[in-house]
Amino acid sequence: MSDSIAFLLSDVARLLRRRFDERARASGITRAQWRTLLVLSRNEGVHQGGLAELLEVEPITLCRMIDRLADAGLVERRRSPTDRRAWNIYLADRARPLLDQLRLLADELTDDTLAALDTSARDQLTASLLSMRANLNAPVIHEAVHG
Repeated sequence: MSDSIAFLLSDVARLLRRRFDERARASGITRAQWRTLLVLSRNEGVHQGGLAELLEVEPITLCRMIDRLADAGLVERRRSPTDRRAWNIYLADRARPLLDQLRLLADELTDDTLAALDTSARDQLTASLLSMRANLNAPVIHEAVHG
């Protein structure tokens, strides 16, 4: 049963990503760019290395992403006041309406995805997923398997 739940969760996540990409295509932004902007909106002023950690990507991957977002006028690099070698990243004013638009798109996709579930089922699903995430984020204790 655990394999089928894991595969089902993976399938749902894959399909959500695909549907989001389809809907967001008109905005001219990728899901990876949207995720970067969203995480940055919650952590403005973070340095590039810290943002890479938050996004769980390699620093060079993030650097390229920030280059593209800066070229599009969506983010700004500012010198760190405490480390002249470091850059802090901020949203540009132009990014805020785009983030609002993409949040609405994500909300609509969520509503469409959960349309068959009543409020109680949605609440239970959310609680279950939060519990699963907490379990997966808990420290791993390796026990010897005795057979």
